[in-house]
Amino acid sequence: MQAGSRRATGAGAVGALVLALTACGGGGDGSGLSGPLPGAGASSQEIAMTGWLAWMNENHPDVLVSYDPVGSGTGREMFLNDAVKFAGSDAAMSPEELQDGSERCFGGEVVELPLYISPIAVAYNLPDLGTEHLQLDPVTLAQIFDGQITTWDDPAIAATNPDVELPSLDIVPVNRSDDSGTTENFTEYLAEAAGDAWPHEPSETWPISGTQSGTQTSGVVTTMQAAEGTVGYIDAAQVTEDLGTVAVGVGDEFVPFSPEAAAAVVDVSPPSEGATDLRLTIDLARDTAESGTYPIVLISYTIACSTYDSERDVENIKTLLTYIASEEGQARAADPSVAGSAPISDALRERVNAAIAQISAGGA
Repeated sequence: MQAGSRRATGAGAVGALVLALTACGGGGDGSGLSGPLPGAGASSQEIAMTGWLAWMNENHPDVLVSYDPVGSGTGREMFLNDAVKFAGSDAAMSPEELQDGSERCFGGEVVELPLYISPIAVAYNLPDLGTEHLQLDPVTLAQIFDGQITTWDDPAIAATNPDVELPSLDIVPVNRSDDSGTTENFTEYLAEAAGDAWPHEPSETWPISGTQSGTQTSGVVTTMQAAEGTVGYIDAAQVTEDLGTVAVGVGDEFVPFSPEAAAAVVDVSPPSEGATDLRLTIDLARDTAESGTYPIVLISYTIACSTYDSERDVENIKTLLTYIASEEGQARAADPSVAGSAPISDALRERVNAAIAQISAGGA
């Protein structure tokens, strides 16, 4: 995957939400775990990470753990600059980043674990349509976001929604303004599933200028809520009740997003080129025609080092990652009242735990 341009930032960046979960009351928990464990990255993981870090705070209160949802690109940059101990990213690291990661990881390797799996919802603000899903095929979606289809009653939209009274209203596409793994995943889907209808390369940076946009997932939602006729792509966990969502054309059917449909497309997808026993990256089958799959899926990786320079950091990060990968941790994020994500399979958990076991102290 191509890495998008990076925006320099810090933990105090305007609009950043730092989910700092600090020790309450001292005294320790008997585990011996302590010290800072800062993380940053994908805003898609924000809700799930809040739950995961809450567990860490409850069980290991002397570990000062935090997660700043600054976006995937900035999170990876902060990780490579040693500003954080771990990162969240909706896109795998580029070869150049992996090379830089070896130096950052004290001669070790970057670890990439697919611990958050969630559909990306195509959401719209058309309150008069009610709660039914609009049905849109990949080509129509691509033409909407490329500005080729400009009104909601366009014949291409009407063709797959014959029983819907579509409004004669301008379509206003909304995209992420920051470097975003969600953008890369969505543009990757459009490029693979829609063919020539999407004349742009997959990218963390939205490829069309002069559009309506918002910073991070919350910014896209706020922009969409401000005006009828808007349509955007957001992590499904953050769809609000006032927005409708699209059932996407897959083969001969239209599939709405769900954790089950997201998990189904992961199951039919092979490892990506260059995947290893530490980098468990996946080449998602975006153009699948498999029944019951939802191909606009985001796999958000938790990024760490195979080598840290202190045993304290090793024990802290291994404890956090092991919980996130556990059945309990995955169930916590999968709860619809939390993030509604798709739990990883037992087979994938086994590979994740094998990778975590290789994290150790060393270097200078």
